[in-house]
Amino acid sequence: MKQFCALIGKFFGIIAIVFLALGLTMPQNFLWVLGKVGGISVLSCLLGVVMFGMGTTLNLKDFALVLKRPLDIIIGCCAQYFVMPFLAYLLSVAFNLDPALTTGVVLVGTCPGGTSSNVITFMSKGDVALSVTMTSVSTVLSPILTPFITYLIIGEKISFDPVGMFWSIVQIVILPICLGLAVKSFLPKLAEKATDYLPAVSSIAISLIIAGVIGASRDLILKAPGLILLVVILHNCCGYALGFAIARLTGLSWKKAVALSIEVGMQNSGLATGLAKAHFAALPAATVPGAVFSAWHNVEHTVVFSVLERSVDAHVVTVGSKRLSDLLFVELRHFREL
Repeated sequence: MKQFCALIGKFFGIIAIVFLALGLTMPQNFLWVLGKVGGISVLSCLLGVVMFGMGTTLNLKDFALVLKRPLDIIIGCCAQYFVMPFLAYLLSVAFNLDPALTTGVVLVGTCPGGTSSNVITFMSKGDVALSVTMTSVSTVLSPILTPFITYLIIGEKISFDPVGMFWSIVQIVILPICLGLAVKSFLPKLAEKATDYLPAVSSIAISLIIAGVIGASRDLILKAPGLILLVVILHNCCGYALGFAIARLTGLSWKKAVALSIEVGMQNSGLATGLAKAHFAALPAATVPGAVFSAWHNVEHTVVFSVLERSVDAHVVTVGSKRLSDLLFVELRHFREL
């Protein structure tokens, strides 16, 4: 079973693309992902599973860097919550996106960093400690900053409830992470065993979300697939470039700049999809940018890993290839051993 789960994680990029294709060709088979069971959103539950897994990999020590290197964290979080929302707004205006796609792109921009950024930072020989702490801090800040910044950008044109979004993030992100952290703290052996399986579970959960969202918006996507993909790629790549530039301009070292660049460019697009579904039900296409962003990330990760594995030294390849199965989770115990 462990080997099977490892294979799922290792080939997550391919699996995600397969599910995307299934969503486009057999959308009716994945409509349940956007439905409810007993009044509870299936999509929110799937995201909760992912966030629970993230919690089982965290440690209170991960926040210690805030006190040791506060300037680095402040620069990183300010860049995180300024660059991506700003880019989202610019791209929406530049490509004259409709309200639904604008909302989706903005939500991707205002969400916290994605957990797979830590793995990419490790493989890229960036500052892993900074990456881990930035992901943790941006996630903790997200219940306040995500609704606030979203409201600043689109609140005057598109009506939604920022307070309701705050509670959604608490329920979907903060509570599952706290539960995972509690399991890690009080049941460490169970958490240790779970890390062999949770990445695979998370991979399937995200793949189902992609299929469900893509399937529900199939007709809208097929009308302008190139535009949506172009905006997503530009958003991601410009985030990398601006994140790196800001880091270097503020005097951060090369390794820190690599970490900050990756943190800024990679977003928790699954959360963006969940928030779009929960708070912008009248704009079903708002879920599309987050789903496409997730799929693009996985394709990008596959390429990046294949390139980096050929360029890094043997030790990093050994450790890094073991971590290929953890695209969505950050097995911090490996980082702490280095």
